[in-house]
Amino acid sequence: MGGGLLIAGTTSDAGKSVVTAGICRWLVRQGVKVAPFKGQNMSLNSFVTREGAEIGRAQAMQAQAARVEPTALMNPVLLKPGSDRSSQVVLMGKPVGELSARGFFGSADPSSGAALRGGGREALLGTVLECLEELRGTYDAVICEGAGSPAEINLRRTDIVNMGIARAARLPVVVVGDIDRGGVFASFFGTTALLSPEDQALVAGYVVNKFRGDVSLLEPGIEMLRGLTGRHTYGILPYAHGLGIDEEDGLRVSMRGAVRESVVAPPVGEDVLRVAVCAVPLMSNFTDVDALAAEPGVVVRFVDRPEELADADLVVVPGTRGTVRALEWLRERGLAAELARRAAAGRPVLGICGGFQLLGEHIEDDVESRAGSVPGLGLLPVRVRFAADKTLARPVGAALGEPVEGYEIHHGVAEVLGGEPFLDGCRVGAVWGTHWHGSLESDGFRRRFLAQVARASGRRFVPAPDTSFGALREEQLDRLGDLIEEHADTDALLRLIEQGPPAGLPFIPPGAS
Repeated sequence: MGGGLLIAGTTSDAGKSVVTAGICRWLVRQGVKVAPFKGQNMSLNSFVTREGAEIGRAQAMQAQAARVEPTALMNPVLLKPGSDRSSQVVLMGKPVGELSARGFFGSADPSSGAALRGGGREALLGTVLECLEELRGTYDAVICEGAGSPAEINLRRTDIVNMGIARAARLPVVVVGDIDRGGVFASFFGTTALLSPEDQALVAGYVVNKFRGDVSLLEPGIEMLRGLTGRHTYGILPYAHGLGIDEEDGLRVSMRGAVRESVVAPPVGEDVLRVAVCAVPLMSNFTDVDALAAEPGVVVRFVDRPEELADADLVVVPGTRGTVRALEWLRERGLAAELARRAAAGRPVLGICGGFQLLGEHIEDDVESRAGSVPGLGLLPVRVRFAADKTLARPVGAALGEPVEGYEIHHGVAEVLGGEPFLDGCRVGAVWGTHWHGSLESDGFRRRFLAQVARASGRRFVPAPDTSFGALREEQLDRLGDLIEEHADTDALLRLIEQGPPAGLPFIPPGAS
């Protein structure tokens, strides 16, 4: 087929990732060989492919929806914010330097690395298009996800993820809008009207997301939208609770939503376990706790005050793009002192990646924060030195008598000086630390770990013996496919993917009505 489609959105978080994953799952169930693609992603939630490349975690989830192995081709440019004004640039899965927002959207900063010199954002378009074309030559269809909104007219000149790539690759575009926020018709119309005639010619139509109520009440508006724009609405997707997809950023945990909002199995034991996750600045890969939240009888919440740790049976200090900054934040908030009290009392604490590093004795950072020598919390016998090269790996091992798989994304190199071995890190009393993201997705290991937490906390909690996090993820991805199959015009979508943008779509000048 060699077809393609770009899913854009009226705003960030309109539902682009959900729709892209849903279309991928629907297509693969029809026997179509499909792959996801996002030319440029900005996210602190990332994943490591089998070839050791770092990509956005949302694209890894979409690859799972398509039942294919994720690769760097699916997300050639990843931006990992280090502040409000700068990001690490990951190109084809490898970090190539830091750029300010002005440098990225304008000309390249010469200090950012040879891969970015002499062209900035424009220099990346060729790489993005080459990756897309390679995927289109391999798969029957490639479903591309945009970023933010295609109507960010201040950024259009250097766009490589929305209309810039749609124009260069002649991709039809479907715009997703979140009706739950209100103003979806104005958003559809305004998004289209702000585009140039050449870009508008690629916008085939719209998908309404998160609709509640009687669809017949919405249909007059859909007809009016068609009359105003000349474009088809390809689906009205209902509001679905607890979809359980990997978020790009934010404080929402996908499986926690499923536990909170969906009917789940009751706890096996008499007690529940309460997990508090310290919401550190620049928090990364918070999806690590999804597997905990998916367990019957485990309640996960994010916290930023020391008193919120008081009733927690387990405190998780997650990964972060700013280990030293997170350490300062914990001290300023009084959370560091509470963590020390927990450790002294034998109450469980788990540090993952950056959270593991700051639990150690000492940090030497001339790379990430450039703060030099910084004392850690001293809860684990570990010394950390930040290296210029990033560790990207997919380790396999064992802990607590169970096999464990994970992935590593970090500049900090840990020297473990004592304690009981725990994956690549260590354990002292009820304090555990490891660089391994995703380890809690290993079912047997997770159950053994939670049993130890329950014993240390004095809780009569029993892990569910048959909870499979992988199976839960597959169920959620099938739910996304069901949303498309049951509530979208799949025949029209398939024609769009096969045939490209419809001819003769009218131009809507700004201010038209």
